[in-house]
Amino acid sequence: MRSLSLEDVRTLLEAPSAAVLSTARGDGTALASPVWFRWTGPTFEVVIARDDVKVRHLARDPRCALVIFETISPFRGVEVRGEATLTSCEVSEIRRSIAGRYLGREGGERFAVDRASWPGVLLELSAERPRVWDLARILPS
Repeated sequence: MRSLSLEDVRTLLEAPSAAVLSTARGDGTALASPVWFRWTGPTFEVVIARDDVKVRHLARDPRCALVIFETISPFRGVEVRGEATLTSCEVSEIRRSIAGRYLGREGGERFAVDRASWPGVLLELSAERPRVWDLARILPS
């Protein structure tokens, strides 16, 4: 049986799919947080508020995991682990783009406008060695 690639689950990654970002607390335990993301092909991007605890975790230890999944059949998913790159930059356009995937164009625009005064940090996580699954192969017909 061949390994699945990100292209095999492209529709999952282009949809407003559920995602969880895991970072490491100072004591080594995991913090799992629901996030919105976008996939650019080579990387996954997440905007995090600059004062969010996840930014502090990642500044101390850039290792993290992002899991994207479906909650309905065929229950496909992706896990990407690695070292995140954090960039302090103007995130309004990226925030608008990501929010628009989840809330629709108008809702994404309103979301970005409402948070314009909240500085953000761009998290980028390389999609070099993803773990991809599609349970359709094992579900009963």
